[in-house]
Amino acid sequence: MVKESSPMVGGDGPNSYAQNSSYQKEGADAAKELVCEGIKKNLDFENPNFDKLTTFTVADLGCSTGPNTFFAVKYIIEAVNHKYHTQLQNPPPLEFQVLFNDQTDNDFNTLFKSLSSYQNYFAAGVPGSFYSRLFPKSSIHFVNTFYALHWISKIPREILEDPALNKESICCSGLVKEAAEAYLNQFKNDIDSFLNARAEEVVGGGLMAMIIGGRRNGILMFQTPAGLLYQFLGDSLRDMAKLKVISEEKVDNFNLPLYYSSPKELEEIIKGNGHFSIENLHISDRQVKYDPETSVKFSVGTRSVFQGLLKEHFGVGENILDQIFHNLAKKIADNLSSFHELNHNNTELFILLRRNIS
Repeated sequence: MVKESSPMVGGDGPNSYAQNSSYQKEGADAAKELVCEGIKKNLDFENPNFDKLTTFTVADLGCSTGPNTFFAVKYIIEAVNHKYHTQLQNPPPLEFQVLFNDQTDNDFNTLFKSLSSYQNYFAAGVPGSFYSRLFPKSSIHFVNTFYALHWISKIPREILEDPALNKESICCSGLVKEAAEAYLNQFKNDIDSFLNARAEEVVGGGLMAMIIGGRRNGILMFQTPAGLLYQFLGDSLRDMAKLKVISEEKVDNFNLPLYYSSPKELEEIIKGNGHFSIENLHISDRQVKYDPETSVKFSVGTRSVFQGLLKEHFGVGENILDQIFHNLAKKIADNLSSFHELNHNNTELFILLRRNIS
């Protein structure tokens, strides 16, 4: 069985997430204008829930090991502080608290080692799953979660009970209707749980900004660059199975706990939940330059994300992982034209939600 969750590779070594997450940083940087404009337009310090506020609390969910989370937090706090001082006349100083959340086995040591001593906020780590409650009731004013919510809490039961249902793929490719429906149902349940938990924790009028790997309406996962990447990762695993280095049965039973949502699916879940209003749902297609150098970069970046899952499922060490991701880099390099052809489907969803006031 695939482990239900696994953190990014910790530390600051050559295969670490901290050294191989420039793609995610570029996405967070690109969202800066959307986040800051959303704060300017939708955060209301005259809301009674913000009355006599002295400490503004930000929760970063799925923070990993940094440093990307710190860049996002910096521009969030700057935008909030600007809105606070422009909306209110001569307000008292506002202090900021930032709560960094990730799984219990996340490398929080690396995260906090890279935290600048000059930051203008109080910081704390909160381990645990964001699909359940993490914070006291009505204690959070702003939530940001970037590149985390496409991780589902577990592989769908239908896939575990009938591995042949998704045998030809290690992700939800969209090619098998029954498998796609199982993944979608799991995603729906998880997002609903996420929204219910945040509804308890976020004050009325509080905001939540999310970046989620997605796909346009009508586009299936196998038609996206991410889907192609996961196909080649699966092919690399099958190559190792042919060499008897890993078990073919384990490859057949391996599934990534990911679901890339369409805007329509996500909008229906949020509206059906009813606790938050959608203030902005922005769809973007990131144009990526694919070249031989990029192939190595994407392979190492993929390793920094999935190494823990692969170690847990296949019981392999560094040497085998080196071979798997060397093969992946070669497959990417040999198929650059295929990635270029799918570049227009390299979709990300930015969502800004506001907690409804009861």
